[in-house]
Amino acid sequence: MEELESYFEKTKGLGVMATSDKEGKVDAAVYSRPHFMDDNTVAFIMRDRLTHHNLQSNPHAAFLFVEEGPGYIGKRLYLTKVREEENSDTINTISRREYPTPPGDNRFLVFFKIDKVLPLIGNA
Repeated sequence: MEELESYFEKTKGLGVMATSDKEGKVDAAVYSRPHFMDDNTVAFIMRDRLTHHNLQSNPHAAFLFVEEGPGYIGKRLYLTKVREEENSDTINTISRREYPTPPGDNRFLVFFKIDKVLPLIGNA
């Protein structure tokens, strides 16, 4: 896990989170790099939008990360949601950027266990 955490701390790129609802309707959304937590989970800060909604009925997700630069280099993380926190102080502590939160627009810290890690291309 430390090697993966170091990779995401040092590597710039674009991340996409893919989820689906209980009927299998798929959503994909741009997300920043994961936050690595002390309990060997990764966490993402989410608003109450479609990705978060999908995770209420289907805990599985995939996070695809494409490194900046030429070619197709990166990682694919296969994830299972284990818990979440709503408007917790931890969100403000780990947030990499400050965005104003409009009144009534809740933020969630969603924790996942990593089921599998694959390169962006291939399965080795």
